[in-house]
Amino acid sequence: MKNIFLFPGQGSQSVGMGKDLAGRYESARRRYAEAREILGFDLAANCFEGPEDELRQTRVTQPALYVHSCILTDLLKESGVYARAAAGHSVGEYAALYCGGVFSFAEGLRLVKARAEAMQVAGEVNPGTMAAIVGLTDEDAREVCSAASPEGVVVPANYNSPGQLVISGSIPAVRKAIEIAKARGAKLAKELSVSGAFHSPLMKPAADALTRALSNAHLSQPVLPVIANVTAKPHETAETVRRLLAEQLLSPVRWTESLLEMAQIENACWYEVGSGNVLAGLLKRTIKGAAATTIGSASDLDAATQSVGVAS
Repeated sequence: MKNIFLFPGQGSQSVGMGKDLAGRYESARRRYAEAREILGFDLAANCFEGPEDELRQTRVTQPALYVHSCILTDLLKESGVYARAAAGHSVGEYAALYCGGVFSFAEGLRLVKARAEAMQVAGEVNPGTMAAIVGLTDEDAREVCSAASPEGVVVPANYNSPGQLVISGSIPAVRKAIEIAKARGAKLAKELSVSGAFHSPLMKPAADALTRALSNAHLSQPVLPVIANVTAKPHETAETVRRLLAEQLLSPVRWTESLLEMAQIENACWYEVGSGNVLAGLLKRTIKGAAATTIGSASDLDAATQSVGVAS
């Protein structure tokens, strides 16, 4: 079997994430200690105890997801479970790139920190919102955004699975798009509780700040296929990683296409490595007959490493 690792993005966090791993593994405790030094706050406390409102803050959520996924990736490797390909949803792409050997844990966390802080500021400078749209085709959703564009910026932000996507932009334009989507027969058109218009042109200040951080980062060529959100194709070089991570903040996450790209790998064994099971659900809706094993806890890790399907 050829293992494909999927890494979750913002919205998959939950209070208690990583606590059992830190309780059992010294390596996990070291990672959280390292994170505290880099971030300047106690990430472990936010993850283990909350409160939920604190964990939902972008500057906390993104590092929390990255650290958790990286810890699990390391523990899987120690048990002989290696990825043959990887992808991550939005900030999850950073954990995928860590898995692919593009940067060290610390270098990746410094980039995630810069990204999260820049996105939080951009959301304050250019206020915006996002909305989930279910039951329309991708083309329908693009037409909805175009019809609402006289109210302001509004664009597709996440192509998550067939018939399920997220739009992003200015508050008046997104709310107008919700009205239009409902009128066109969307099963669901609902504004999300987010701090900004992620993956839209309103994130330009964040993309500029991240570009500066990326220019100083030490990156290597991936040692395995890591699918880029922007292109739905594998990253090729360190320089394409640098460019596409900045573009990612302004571009839609092409997750449906990313899954289809990886589904070309024969005899694939899929794992969602991190908090929650959002990506497992998207995989099931996108690739007929595919299912992902979720690995977010110590017990999940035990089950995965003891199963007969872990051969890489």
